[in-house]
Parts: sequence; structure tokens; C-alpha cells
Amino acid sequence: MTFKKLDPEVLEQLKAAVTCKVVAGADVAEEYSHDEMPSAGTGMPDAVVVAASTEDVSAACRVLYENDIPIIPRGAGTGLAGGCAPICGGVVIDTSKMDQILSWDLDNLIVRVQPGVYLHDLAAAAVEKGTMYPPDPGEVYSCLGGNVSTNAGGMRAVKYGTTREYVKAMTVVLPDGRVVRFGAETAKNSSGYSLQHLMVGSEGTLGIITEISLKIIPQPKFTVSLLGVFEDLPSCIRCVSTVKLSGLDPQALEFMPRTNIDMAEAFTGKQVYPHEAEGVEAGAYLLTTFECNSDAQLDELMESAAEVLLEGGALDVVVYDTPEGIRNAFAARRACPEAILEGYEHVEECDIVVPITAIADIVEYAKSIEKEVGLDIHTYGHAGDGNVHMKICANNMDEAEFRRRSQNFLDLVYGRGKGLGAMVSGEHGIGSASIDRLAEYSGEDVMELMRGIKAVFDPKGLLNPGKVCKKA
Repeated sequence: MTFKKLDPEVLEQLKAAVTCKVVAGADVAEEYSHDEMPSAGTGMPDAVVVAASTEDVSAACRVLYENDIPIIPRGAGTGLAGGCAPICGGVVIDTSKMDQILSWDLDNLIVRVQPGVYLHDLAAAAVEKGTMYPPDPGEVYSCLGGNVSTNAGGMRAVKYGTTREYVKAMTVVLPDGRVVRFGAETAKNSSGYSLQHLMVGSEGTLGIITEISLKIIPQPKFTVSLLGVFEDLPSCIRCVSTVKLSGLDPQALEFMPRTNIDMAEAFTGKQVYPHEAEGVEAGAYLLTTFECNSDAQLDELMESAAEVLLEGGALDVVVYDTPEGIRNAFAARRACPEAILEGYEHVEECDIVVPITAIADIVEYAKSIEKEVGLDIHTYGHAGDGNVHMKICANNMDEAEFRRRSQNFLDLVYGRGKGLGAMVSGEHGIGSASIDRLAEYSGEDVMELMRGIKAVFDPKGLLNPGKVCKKA
């Protein structure tokens, strides 16, 4: 599809319509051309509107819509699927400066925020109020608008679910500038189509979110983490179902191969996990977290969880029962992606999600084809919900050759995953990177329905074009 460019006359209309900063042409920073995975798509926008309010977003959309110019919403730009990359040109509407926590309603356990609030800042503010905002994607300096737009998950999704479960209502600017309110701050709502849930995960293709009402929960009084040390990754993965079926309701359940932890320790300069247990070299780890509300429950919980891990095949169990210990244990896990990125010139991402019982199959298969594809494959992820992250890596390789090999790997892995009941993405979204993969998995009937929904919200196809679904 061909779109119009932003000419000087329309640029002046845009500047006159908004009260915020507008940057155009050579003054646009290069970072606006991509997200944190440039290989997923790049393109320089004609201009950037650094929005300060819903009114700014609405006014900008009216001008751009009337002049048939693409509109690309953007927050912190921490995505990994090219979701905010202006691959068709146009104007980026940056909502990252709309970063205020607007109000707390502790009686109803609701917080209202603007889309540019960092996840880290909301999580910290919630703790100060004696509450918790459960979603915790790995990138804590992502914006909440982006979290909602991709239905971000994270480590606590195994117990608390993904971002979708916490969105009660939102203010949305449609591509033509109309401002609408979806959802309600009530405990229940069965009033017509759930349009706020349709917006969650829509990746900026249906509207631009400018305010969000989110559910918060009471803060658990006690938390403990246990690390299961395993001889190899298959035995580690096999233990996941044992923990899930134990009735202990883990808050987090993360698996890591030893090779990833070695890289994380080299990256951070700190060893947290044991390298051997019972005289056996550690090959993989399963990091779990549990919650309770009394000291008596905590002791019983630690004992029961340790027994479950040992019965599930762990060589040993390490208990982290202090705030510092828990932070260090999870810091090692969180360092895995950064450490991998630091060690390679070329990195591609796979965010496949499978039934929990298929985790071992997809992980073992990915590792088994390393030599065939000629790349290093690092796996880790959210064992409790089947979301497996795979880093596809290489050094000293031509870019084009790396792209060819990584696509070969993805074809093989997604081919295997299709037979296991997998879905294309667990939390990163489709963006521009996985459109063809989504169509392959979903089928033409489903894609036609998605395109129909897109056409209702955005009949001109101007909002974040080239993302999630496109015309057949």
C-alpha cells in the first residue's frame, strides 16, 4: 500500500493543531526508526509528535487522517517485534512523556495511569500503597501503554495472568481523532462487546491508548524463592508439571540452562547459583517463588516446596528467604537476555508459547538442530505458562547469511510447534516480524476476521500499517 508523505503545508497544520513538541525531517532521532530488535523492521518517520495529552493525540490524528498520512503510536520503544517501527513512513505519536499516575482508588483497588508510566515506577508506587501490580515483563522500563498493546506477560503470569487480566477501562483515540472510553472500573461488566479487551494486544493497530484504569491487588505478606538444581535441562523441564500439580500455586516458575547462567554470571561478575550439587555438575535450574500470609504458613510452604522439587528430580534445593536473597536470585535470571546480547554480534528472537507438557519437546528440538542451522541457540523462559524464549545467535557472520540461517531455524521450530499446539507469540506480539507466521498458524478465515476488525476501527488503514495483519 502507498501512503502520502508529510509535506510542509500539512506539517504546519500539525504544529498548529497541537500544544506539544513536533520534530520533523533531519531533527528526528534515529531511535524512532526501530524498536530494540531492528531486524524486525526499520523506517524513518517524517515527523514525531511528542504528545502531552489526549487532546494532543486527538488533534494530531485528525490532521494526519484527513491527509492520508500513516500514524504510528510509540512508547518506550522496548518491543522486540518491530511493533512501533514506522516501516511505511508517516508520523510517530510518542506518548512516553504522558507519564503520570493520575489517581489511586484503594477502596476499589484501581489505579489510573497515563500510557507513558514505566512499569517499574507503577510497581514501586503500588508497593508503597501496600498493594501489588502483578504483571512483570522482563523489561521494567517499558511503558504501560506498550504493555497493554502487546498484552505483556512476565514471570508472575503463571499465577496472576498477563496484562489483559488487569485492564479495567481505557481512553482511546481512534485514527480519525475521535476519543472513546472502553470498559469500566466496576467489578463486573457484561455490557456488550468487550472492546477494551479487543484493544489489549492490538499493538497500536486499532487505536492509541491515552489513559488506562488498572486493577491492583493486596500485597502478599511473605514471599520465598527456591532454586531447584538439576543435572540437565530435560529433567528440569519435566519437574515443571510436578510443581504445577502440587497445589502450592507458584507465583513464578522459571527455567534456565547452566550455559545461560554462566553467561549471566560473567556479565554481572557475581555467582549466585551453585555450580554443582551432590557431587554432580549442575546442568539447569528451576527458579520458583511462593507467597503466603503468615510465618507459620511460610515454614510449611518452604518445606513442602523443597520436597516437591526433590521428588521432581532436583539434585538439591537452595532457599532464598530474605528480600536481598530473592532479588539476587531473580537478578541472575533477568541478566540472562542481556548477557546473551552482550556476547554476540547477531541476535534474533523467538517468543513461541506451547502447552506446558510440550516445553521439553520444543526446547530439546531447538537445541538438537543447532549444528544443522549453524547457529548458537539459547533457551530460557516462563516454565509455568509454556512461554519459551529462544535467542538465535552468531558471531563473525555476514548479516544476510545470519538472516537466512535464522529464518531457517524459525521455520523448523515453528513447524515443530504447530504440531504441539503452539502459538506464534506468548508476550512480544506479532509486530511486523511475524505477520506471515501468524497467517500460517491462524488460517485465512481467522485473518479475514482480523482484517475486518481492523477496517472497522481504521477504514483507511493508516494506523500502524504493516503490523499484525495486512490486506490479503
